[in-house]
Order: sequence, then structure tokens, then C-alpha cells
Amino acid sequence: ADDFGEDLICNIADGNIYYWDATGTVNSRAVLLSTLSGASDVPAVARKILVSDVDRHVLCFGANPVGSANQDPLLIRWSDQESAVDWTPTATNTAGDLRLSQGSEIITAVRTSRQILVWTDHTLHSVQFTGAPYVFGTALLADNVRIAGPNVAISVNDLVFWMGQENFYVYDGRIQPLPCSV
Repeated sequence: ADDFGEDLICNIADGNIYYWDATGTVNSRAVLLSTLSGASDVPAVARKILVSDVDRHVLCFGANPVGSANQDPLLIRWSDQESAVDWTPTATNTAGDLRLSQGSEIITAVRTSRQILVWTDHTLHSVQFTGAPYVFGTALLADNVRIAGPNVAISVNDLVFWMGQENFYVYDGRIQPLPCSV
């Protein structure tokens, strides 16, 4: 789950995307994002969602491509800037997608102040807002890097800590194992 202003966007891993409007009561339920007014080509499935802080795009990791219901485990899709409902890429908006070049599935993603880190089953990538015409770009940070699961990474003061399958790690612009006597 992530906030979109005062509202909330959430999903269950590999499931639908929901939107909760804060102007309703606390007893109001979240609704499918695809049912909101103006919704177009909203992903039907996503492994994880995040909102990029600086540029205000909603990003879906491990989503289905536009026009398909089949999940692509390496596809990253994003909405138009400042819109949670417009996912149709056009020449006049910033909605789009890209596919990671390595790995076989996205495990998780964590937002930092400068980038979004994305782990696949064997790699670590950086996703950064680049602006027009490509909107987002990726860079492979490391190959043969493994994360233990989807909920074992956290960003603290622009340092990212995670539990790998062999060690604990920190990323501060470079990946370093953390000493651990356990």
C-alpha cells in the first residue's frame, strides 16, 4: 500500500489494485482502481505498487501489459503523472511501461529519495524518473544479488537495508554486506 496524497492505493501481491478515498468515512471500503471515473487501461494484476514521491506517478511492478490479462513478472508500468486512473500511454501524457532486462521475476521494490530499488530473483535494479520522452529509466546495479523475500527491505535516511539469502546488506550507492554473527 502507498499514499496518493491523502488517499490510499493498495493491492495484495499478484492481485488487483484498490483505491481508498479519504474524503469518505473511515467505514468506507476501498474500490477497484479500474472502477473509478476516467479509469483507462489500469493494470489488472501487480506484484507490488508504489507512488513515486517527486514526480507523482503510480508504479506497478510485475504487472500485465496493456491489452493483456497475463501478468509479466518483469514488467513495470506507470500511470500518467498526477493521475492514479490514466494508464493508457499516449503522445500527450506520461503513462508507460518498461521491462527489466535481467532476472525472471520481480520480488519487491523500495522507494528512496533518489530512486526506486527493484529486486528480481537474481538482480538489483535502479528505477529513476528521467522526464520526457522516456519518463523512467533503469540501471542494473548488481547481478547475482538475492533477497530473502518481498518484505525484508527498508529505506532509512536514504540507506537501504535488506536480508539476502546469505547475508544482510546495505545500499548507500554501493552494495555492502553487513557484519552479522548470527
